Amino acid sequence: MEIGEVLVRASSSSSFSSIPLNHRNLVPSHFHVHLPKASSFTLPSEKRIFILGIGFVAQSLALKLQNQGWVVSGTCTSHVKKKKLEEMGFQVHLFDANYPQSSMRGLLKDCTHLLVSIPPVAGIGDPMLQDEELLRSSLVSGNLQWLCYLSSTSVYGDCGGELVDEDYPTNPKSESAKLRLASEEGWLNLAHHLGSSVQVFRLGGIYGSGRSAIDTILKQEPLSEGQKMRKHRKYTSRVHVDDICQALTAAIYTTPPRKVYNIVDDDPASREEVFEYARKLVLKKWPGLNLEHLEQKGSSDVKTINQRGEKRVSNARMKKELGVQLLYPDYKSGLQSIIDQIESPFHCN
Repeated sequence: MEIGEVLVRASSSSSFSSIPLNHRNLVPSHFHVHLPKASSFTLPSEKRIFILGIGFVAQSLALKLQNQGWVVSGTCTSHVKKKKLEEMGFQVHLFDANYPQSSMRGLLKDCTHLLVSIPPVAGIGDPMLQDEELLRSSLVSGNLQWLCYLSSTSVYGDCGGELVDEDYPTNPKSESAKLRLASEEGWLNLAHHLGSSVQVFRLGGIYGSGRSAIDTILKQEPLSEGQKMRKHRKYTSRVHVDDICQALTAAIYTTPPRKVYNIVDDDPASREEVFEYARKLVLKKWPGLNLEHLEQKGSSDVKTINQRGEKRVSNARMKKELGVQLLYPDYKSGLQSIIDQIESPFHCN
């Protein structure tokens, strides 16, 4: 799972690895968030959020908050994306994972809310936590009220297909999952020292308009290595980007009683099941579309060990304490919404 984006520069050259700007990232005009009775609204007089890593998820949230009168600023890693985000009305700064503090110093002091959507980097860890003392000093005299770190359900590891909630012991297997867990602990500790409200959201596989099984099929490209690894997984917890935004909005406007929340839908279906349904939707809407060569490109009899592990992830705490009623409780409703928005099967090419 990719969250946000990070630029890593070698000493002799520079290269990018980023999530492309979503070309049809539509945000609903309303979200079905039912706030718990015990929650109280805490609207700041000056609503200023800083987003470390304006990627697929964070951009959706940024658009919604901007429409509600928030001042939104944050980071990205390319000049091209910076220009596009600035045209949307955001204050954007370039981020370099090798020199995070020098580029961020002074930018975080005025924010009331901080969303961390930058993934850890192999060999580095969380770039922003490399000098925690400096980061803390830049925030301690500021106005920070709320901090949220976007993590992954991969921190649970292989659970043998069990249903896991937020109290289930974490046991990450892959290096990226281990770094995720270390980042969780780092941001929780930082918020504790600052006295700020803090949440860690463990996200399932993220999908939405422009980033879904529908889009993969219409692009008619061979499966990536990551997709091949997930092909034979029995369970995959996933969540639509609009439902992630619901959960984030609920956490921002209320005072959630817990620190860690799983953000997933109700149906941890297999990848094969999801793609078969997506294929049926595509052929129903465009009966003459030829998908045979796609099947040949994606076919493989080799089963790769899935390092993220088999598990079903519970969202009961999210529903009860954040008051979220899912817009897309399963992949079928989510994919139907996505294909309904697509006018041409060649929109991805």
